[in-house]
Amino acid sequence: MANNGIGIANLPNQRHKIVAKAGGHFTLMVVGESGVGKTTLINTLFSTELATGKDHNKRHTKQLDKTVEIDIIKAELEEKQFKVKLTVIDTPGFGDYVNNRDSWTPIVDFIDDQHEIYMRQEQQPERKEKTDLRVHACLYFIRPTGHTLKPLDIETMKRLGTRVNLIPVVAKADTLTQNDLAVFKQRIREVINTQGIRVYSPPIETDDEASAEHAKTLMSAMPFSIIGSTQDVQTPDGRMVKGREYLWGVAEVENEDHCDFKKLRSLLIRTHMLDLISTTEEIHYENYRQAQMETRKFGEPKVKKLDNPKFKEEEEMLRKRFTEQVKLEEARFRQWEQHVSDVAIPLSSTIMPLASALRVLAN
Repeated sequence: MANNGIGIANLPNQRHKIVAKAGGHFTLMVVGESGVGKTTLINTLFSTELATGKDHNKRHTKQLDKTVEIDIIKAELEEKQFKVKLTVIDTPGFGDYVNNRDSWTPIVDFIDDQHEIYMRQEQQPERKEKTDLRVHACLYFIRPTGHTLKPLDIETMKRLGTRVNLIPVVAKADTLTQNDLAVFKQRIREVINTQGIRVYSPPIETDDEASAEHAKTLMSAMPFSIIGSTQDVQTPDGRMVKGREYLWGVAEVENEDHCDFKKLRSLLIRTHMLDLISTTEEIHYENYRQAQMETRKFGEPKVKKLDNPKFKEEEEMLRKRFTEQVKLEEARFRQWEQHVSDVAIPLSSTIMPLASALRVLAN
C-alpha cells in the first residue's frame, strides 16, 4: 500500500488560496526631477493610465521659496482574478529649483511617518483595520546626462537607501548611445560603491540555480536603463510594439537590446514583489521600530525635529557662526570708518588755508 503522507505537502496550496482570496497591496515611490518620465514609466509598467490631478491625495510641504509635494495615487489592478491594490507615491517639485538643499526632507519624512503611523496602530487594542502606506520600493530616476551622479542624487540616495528598498534607474535611456549608456551606468555603480549607498539587492537562492542566475542578471543591470512609452508604434519589419519612433528607427520598450525595462518589471512584479514587501516589513520597518523603542517610552510621541538634541546642536553652531561673521563685518566697517577719518583730517587742514588764501586774492 502506497504511503501518501499526512497532507503537509498541501500547505502551499492552502496558502495560495488564502493569498488569492485576500489579494495584495504594493506601495511604490518614484523620486526624480520633472520631465524624466516617472508617470509614463509607471503607466507602462502596470499597463494602466493612473489617475492624476483631482482624484488623488496631495500633501504640500513648503521649503522656503519652493514647494516639494507628496502625491498619493491609488489604483486597483486585476490579472487572472488576482487583485493588487497599487499605491504610487510621486514627489513633484523635487530637484526643480536652483537651491535644492534639503529637498529630500519631505520624502524622507514621509517614509518615516508611514513607519510611525503603522507602529502606532500596532500598539492599539484593536488592530483589524490598519492603514499601511509603508513604501516597499523606491525608484530613483537619474537624468541621462552621460557624466555621473549629481551631489543632490548622492545625498538623497544615501538617505533613502537606509530607509527603503532603493532601485536606481536611468531615465530616457534612448537619448544615449549604447556605448555612452554603458559608461554612464558604470560610473554610477562606482559612485554608489564609493559613497556607500545602499541599493536593493535581490536574494540569491543557493538551492535554485535558475533563480540565482536571474538575480545575478538583475544585479548586473542595475542601475536599470529604461524607456517609458504607452504608445504602439510599428517597427520597420512590421511588428507593433510599445516604444518611441525616431528618424533612425524605433526604440522598443520591451527589447532587451534597447533597455532594461523587462528586467525592472520582472524585479518589481514577476519575481521579487513579495521579497520587496517582506524586506520592508522585516528590515526597514523593524529598524525604525527598534530605534524608536530604544529612545522613547511606550506610547510616548515621536521626538520632533525641533526637539532633537542633534538638531539643536547644529542650530547653535549656525547661530555662533552667524554671530562671528557679523562681528567680523562690524570690525571691518570700523577699520574702514577709521581709515576714512584719518584721511579726512589731513585734507581738511590743507583745504582750509587754501580757501582763505583764495578769498584774500578775490578781495
